[in-house]
Amino acid sequence: MLDAIGIALAEDVGPGDLTTAAVVPEGATAIAVIEQRAPGVPAGLAVAEEVFRRVDGAIEFRAFGADGGWREASPLAEVSGPAAGILTAERTALNFLGRLSGVATLSHRYVQAVAGTRARILDTRKTTPGLRELEKQAVRAGGGTNHRMGLFDAVLIKENHAALAGGVGEATRTALARAPAGVAVEVECRTLDEVDDAVRAGAGRILLDNMDPLRLREAVERVGARAELEASGGITLDNVRAVAESGVDWISVGALTHSAPTLDLSLVLRSV
Repeated sequence: MLDAIGIALAEDVGPGDLTTAAVVPEGATAIAVIEQRAPGVPAGLAVAEEVFRRVDGAIEFRAFGADGGWREASPLAEVSGPAAGILTAERTALNFLGRLSGVATLSHRYVQAVAGTRARILDTRKTTPGLRELEKQAVRAGGGTNHRMGLFDAVLIKENHAALAGGVGEATRTALARAPAGVAVEVECRTLDEVDDAVRAGAGRILLDNMDPLRLREAVERVGARAELEASGGITLDNVRAVAESGVDWISVGALTHSAPTLDLSLVLRSV
């Protein structure tokens, strides 16, 4: 994994925090509270703690809970120690914590929206460059499930792959013959005819791309138990329940990571 924390601190602090150096008395100490100002699911507490530690190892970080689990607006963590280090680390720590908590919160909303169905919510590779591992951890904190981490750990035959390979059926047969042992093979299908081709070729998992609930239900009936089915494309909180009720096994939602609103957080000094 890239050193996301090191990159973020270098980007923000650079050669030094000019404001803190100019204003904060040398040797000053402080106690600050990170306030969660909106309901949601926290994620990234360990990342935030590491940010403070890297800026000044004398800073103490105490979380009032753990990643995961819905909580109302309330204090999330306490930070104490050298005041200069706290202020220098503040924005980077909150950027990570707010971003990851936002991903966890949106993931939780999707998971709750399909509760009681067989469908499970998946993330995608539509992540912030350099933050994929952290964002996928946040999806799990929100109750979601990780899809493949990258191009290296699973085969997913997309529309362009199939076009180059001679169609969905041929692409599926070729991938099943060439994929390393134990590596999952999934194929994207845009039509019910392509679903039939994929099943005949031996696909064990099929991604149903941009199909409405009626066509999803028909695909479920056609395929039966011969393959797992994943719905993808155009999924929102408004329609995810209808998609889940079609009977698919998985629903992948790019918005979990590419469109999650940042959870509102702030750091407030309590004493100096």
